[in-house]
Amino acid sequence: MGVAISDELRMIVQPLEFIPAEPFAKFLDRLKEILREKQVELILVGMPRNMDGSYGPAALKVQEFVAVLKEAIAIPIQTLDERLTSVQAHRFLTEAEVRGRQRKEKVDKSAAAILLQSYLDSLNR
Repeated sequence: MGVAISDELRMIVQPLEFIPAEPFAKFLDRLKEILREKQVELILVGMPRNMDGSYGPAALKVQEFVAVLKEAIAIPIQTLDERLTSVQAHRFLTEAEVRGRQRKEKVDKSAAAILLQSYLDSLNR
């Protein structure tokens, strides 16, 4: 899973890292470590939606993931429509000529940053 973070002023977003989702216990340990280190106030999780706005099987998996995460972490968790964030991230990395084995990790981190930036932009409107 891609992780991104913003500055204290909630203006600048940067991709932070990629954390493998499995094994989940290891994922959760690393996430908790980041939450402590960075003093995170909100966890934003991308909610996959179909292009027509409906929810599909992937959204159900995310809802289940969020439910488990809420049991393990006291920080508020919010979901946000993630449509086209991966497409934007792929386009950005292609233009930057990023290749290689870590491309998936970079796509996930970049998509997380795009999602977070769109959330912050919506707060400042």
